[in-house]
Amino acid sequence: MKIVVCGAGGRMGQAILAVAKLNKDVQVSAALECDGNEIIGTGDPLVSSICDLQKFLSKTDVLIDFTNSDAALKNLIIAEKYKVPVVVGTTGFNNDQRERIREISRNIPIVFSPNMAVGVNILFDLVKIVAKKIPHYNIEIVELHHNKKKDSPSGTAIKLAEIAATSIGKNIVDVGVYGRHSTDMVRKKDEIGVSSIRAGDIVGDHTVYFVGCGERIELTHRAHSRDSFAMGALVAAKWLIGKKFGLYDMSDVLKSV
Repeated sequence: MKIVVCGAGGRMGQAILAVAKLNKDVQVSAALECDGNEIIGTGDPLVSSICDLQKFLSKTDVLIDFTNSDAALKNLIIAEKYKVPVVVGTTGFNNDQRERIREISRNIPIVFSPNMAVGVNILFDLVKIVAKKIPHYNIEIVELHHNKKKDSPSGTAIKLAEIAATSIGKNIVDVGVYGRHSTDMVRKKDEIGVSSIRAGDIVGDHTVYFVGCGERIELTHRAHSRDSFAMGALVAAKWLIGKKFGLYDMSDVLKSV
C-alpha cells in the first residue's frame, strides 16, 4: 500500500511515518508539510511542501491527513479531483466544514474519525450502551492532552458527548456545557459537561462519568503513546482500498478487522 502523509511534521504525522517504516506492506509515497515548516527538506522520506500534493496523488493509494481543519479541507478537495481515498484524523472542524466533507465523500471514500485507536472506538460503543441503560444519571466528560494541543475540547471528547446525548434522546447542541465558570452554574437536567485539561506531554486521556445517587461509573481510555493512533490510521487506510465512495468511521473499519 502506498500512502501520502499530510502533516508529517506533527506528532501524529511523525508517529505514522515511524510505524509505516516497520510495516513491510506500507510504502510512503510522500511526506508533506505546510510551507515554512522547518522539517521540509529533511527526514527519510524527505519531507516536501504540501503545495506539491497533486504531484504525488497520481502514484498513491491513500492519503492520510493529520493537519488542521482548513488545510485538511483543501487536501480533501484535491484528493477528490484525483479520486484518491482519504483517512482524516484531523480535528477541529466546524459544522460547515463537516458538511463539505460529507459532500466530498459522495465522490471518494473517506474514513473520518477523531480518534483512530481501537480502544477509543470501543469506548464509543460502551458509552452508547451505558447511557441508554441509565439516562437519568449525570454525564460528565473530562479529557487531558499535552500543552501544545490547539483545539479544545478534543475531537474525541466532542464525539463522546454527541454519542451520550443521542443515547439519552437529546441533541448535544441543547445539553452540552463546555467548561464551567460562573457564580450560577447549578447543573441542569440532562446537561452533559465537557472539561479540558492541557498539561505537559499527556498523549490523551478521556473519562466519561455516569453519576447517580450513591454511586458512579467511570469509563476511561488512556493512550500510552501515539503508536495506537498511528497503527489505527494505517489499518483504516488499508481498509479503504477498493471501497466505494462514502463517509466511514473507525467503527466501520473495525467491523471487518
